[in-house]
Amino acid sequence: MANVFGILTAIALALSAFVAFKNHAAYEKDLAETALRKTELAASEDRLAKDNKILEELPIEIDGVDAEVDKLTSDESAQKKVNADLTAQIEEKTKKIASDKEQLDSIREKTKNLGDVDQLAAKMREMNAEIEELKQSITGNEAKLANLIAQTAATDAQIADTKSKFEDFAGGRSLPSLNTRIRSIYPNWGFVTLASGNNAGVVTNSTLNVVRNDQVIAKLLVTAVESTTASASIVPDSLASDATLMVGDRVVPGLKESKPAATAPMTTLPAN
Repeated sequence: MANVFGILTAIALALSAFVAFKNHAAYEKDLAETALRKTELAASEDRLAKDNKILEELPIEIDGVDAEVDKLTSDESAQKKVNADLTAQIEEKTKKIASDKEQLDSIREKTKNLGDVDQLAAKMREMNAEIEELKQSITGNEAKLANLIAQTAATDAQIADTKSKFEDFAGGRSLPSLNTRIRSIYPNWGFVTLASGNNAGVVTNSTLNVVRNDQVIAKLLVTAVESTTASASIVPDSLASDATLMVGDRVVPGLKESKPAATAPMTTLPAN
């Protein structure tokens, strides 16, 4: 009887130890999952704070773009007025040259029908002096006309450049002259920062290309711009399958996306 009681007691102790082991394993698992959830929550809160900061800065960026557009419009209007003045001066000088040439042709016609030159030497000297003066006047006016034409061409080029910048800002495109680099990469949040900002022609909501060895390896969508830096989301599925973004990769303007794209995590090499 004592042996049976001892066996039952051993079985009960074994069962208790087994249950205790299971409970301890479940407790350790719950602790690990709780720590993981806390880490994920902290990352989400950090990303939310960054997004809120970007959202707060958007009105300032919009005001800056509007101010730049107003300035470009004003510059274009001023250049058009300068061009109109130069055109009027060109027309005036052209008429003066034509008048001088007409006088010169008249003098030549008169000298052609003269009789004895020896008898009219004094008159010829006077006419020759007048002809030389007219030639110098024509030469001077032609030089002024060429200068005015050159100024007009330069003004037209400046107007075209101003209009192109205006259209780029209005259409949400970064300037074609933009040539910058990736400054830092945040793969967990799917965005990068650039080494240039609106001073170099980066425009909010524009699409940029990441170029390496003359090949586009990824596309970026600009989300926020400051004077000397900018941040951009990595366009999902745009990263080449055999490429990894690196700090220092060259960034140039690309085609504008039809609608904003969401961010996507990616693998990347750490910044130096």
